[in-house]
Amino acid sequence: MSLYVAFLRGMNLGKRRIKNDELRGEFEQLGFDGVASFRASGNVVFESDEKSEASLTETIEAGLAEGLGYDVPVFLRSGAEVAAIAAREPFEAKRVAASKGKLQITLLAKKPSAAARKKALALATDEDLLAIEGRELYWLPSGGVLESELDQKAIAAALGIGTTRTMGTVEQIAAKYCG
Repeated sequence: MSLYVAFLRGMNLGKRRIKNDELRGEFEQLGFDGVASFRASGNVVFESDEKSEASLTETIEAGLAEGLGYDVPVFLRSGAEVAAIAAREPFEAKRVAASKGKLQITLLAKKPSAAARKKALALATDEDLLAIEGRELYWLPSGGVLESELDQKAIAAALGIGTTRTMGTVEQIAAKYCG
């Protein structure tokens, strides 16, 4: 069995409300083992014999659409990938410490092309630092994310949709489940 973390986009926003017990139940109905949810923002840890990430993602998205009645984009990472993401330091430690904002990670569906990377990274400013490693966009805002003037729509246009978590959340998931 391999450990995976499914990061779900758009959970518990607006009319899309689901309790952690219900979300775990949806994953268990799909045949996954060792299912655990972390916080109420769509982070699900589970085990599966399936090795194909594409197949797992398709199974989860189809199962959640049927069970919940709406589409839920899934950004899947192995336990080892989550541990590696949590260990990354894309910005100088002193810049992170000096920031009033929290380091954000946007998990993407696929690794961006060189052209897409260039387009997205060109949107960085002194107030909003950006880095891309693998299938993750790292963003260090100088303040709160809602106060930022970073053009999120332009980033999504360049990189495709993703789902965002704080580095702290990813670190906690990694420490609790991926150690």
